[in-house]
Amino acid sequence: MSQQLTLELSDEVYADLQQKANAVGLSVTEWVVAVLSNRNSGASKILHSIAQEEARQRFRSHAGVISLGYPTGIDNESIDADLARAYASEYEG
Repeated sequence: MSQQLTLELSDEVYADLQQKANAVGLSVTEWVVAVLSNRNSGASKILHSIAQEEARQRFRSHAGVISLGYPTGIDNESIDADLARAYASEYEG
């Protein structure tokens, strides 16, 4: 037995669902049913990997956001100097 459900969605929500469904080659209806039922393990794995990739891209977008105003390296002397300045300023005020 099956039931029919009618939803009213904003254009933004529908566009987001459509984009996610297109990414895995499903219709919006099929995508929603797969997500809600969680029985379609193939689609669930694809959806999970897409969600992981989106999260990874959001994380990567933060790389290089902060600029110190000068180039930094991985040499221990400059790291030690930065730490010394940071600790010294903690005790000056």
